Amino acid sequence: MTPRKENMTSLDGTLSRGLGAGTSALREAGGARRWLRAQLLKGFFSTAVAAGIGFALYEWLAAPPIVSTDDAYVGAVFAQVTPQIDGTIGSVRVHDTQYVHKGDVLVILDPKDAELDFDAARAAYEGAYRRVEQEVAETRAAETNVLAKQSLVTLAEQQLRRRTSIRQPGVVSAEEISNLQSSLDAAKYALAVAEQQLAAKRAVIRQEAAESNPDILGAEVNLRRSRLRLERTFIRAPVDGIVAQSRAQIGQKIAPGSELMTIVPTREMFVDANFKESQITEIRAGQLVTLKSDSYGSSRIFHGHVQGVGGGTGATFAVIPPQNATGNWIKVVQRLPVRIALDQDELLKTPLRAGISMTAEVHLDRYVDPASPSGNKPVSRHRSEVALRTDTSGRY
Repeated sequence: MTPRKENMTSLDGTLSRGLGAGTSALREAGGARRWLRAQLLKGFFSTAVAAGIGFALYEWLAAPPIVSTDDAYVGAVFAQVTPQIDGTIGSVRVHDTQYVHKGDVLVILDPKDAELDFDAARAAYEGAYRRVEQEVAETRAAETNVLAKQSLVTLAEQQLRRRTSIRQPGVVSAEEISNLQSSLDAAKYALAVAEQQLAAKRAVIRQEAAESNPDILGAEVNLRRSRLRLERTFIRAPVDGIVAQSRAQIGQKIAPGSELMTIVPTREMFVDANFKESQITEIRAGQLVTLKSDSYGSSRIFHGHVQGVGGGTGATFAVIPPQNATGNWIKVVQRLPVRIALDQDELLKTPLRAGISMTAEVHLDRYVDPASPSGNKPVSRHRSEVALRTDTSGRY
């Protein structure tokens, strides 16, 4: 029995030593893994810090200066379609969302009254022209009458001169000479009357052409006015764009100035970008702007340039401006609108609509020649040049 016990004791000791050696190996392996993990984490954090410092240095020294905002929206100067004369709508040629060109007929008014006025004005013009022609003919007749009266005066003078030149007594009686003198005086009086009549005619009809006569000019003005009124029964589009907010109805009685519809000029869009007051310090007119729209995604980039910075914040021009002097004052970062002109060629290829939100980035070191959008040129950045102005002269 004893040898078996010794063998068991020996076996237990061997197992204990084996287990102890395995545990030590596991401990060493775990320590190595922890050390390796610590080294990896340390290297990762070191790399991240170095990358952050490098990125910050790049942004500070090498990266182009850019300010951006997503508080930007497409705008346009809407064209209001209003009648210039009163009348009744006879037909409406367009509808909302329809694209129209400048000069297209949008609404037609009932032209009957305008046609009657035009016919009356044309008749008055023709009547005035004929009256002037008649007065011209009467003036020429008066001129001829004056010449006839002058001939009679000359004849009477000759007869009187011949009778008074005879010196032999008894040949010419005193009565005959008296009658000849009376005939001469009557001829002179008739000539004076004819001359006055000619002067009266010439006061009305001068030597210039009949078209310059005041009566004809007045009748022509009335005729042109009536023709213009007839033309205005066709209400046309003032600009190219899309019809919106149409309120014209057939049979509607309208007055001059009534708003019938609105036309949005899609080729003359701009962007109003609202930048924080801390961002506008170096924004200046002419700087290059790149924009993105949610309608086309980030792959489509629009180009433009800064036209100018607004004269006040949105709160300043609000209907109820904030009264900060009341004591209930909370500091809020204000924003200033910046007007951005868009490239017209890009709008033709990828049109925008008013009110669409945009993301705008102003490149502070690049300027654009408005006449040639591709002629962007880099400009050195000077922080001393404060940008709250609309020119590059350095003056406010």
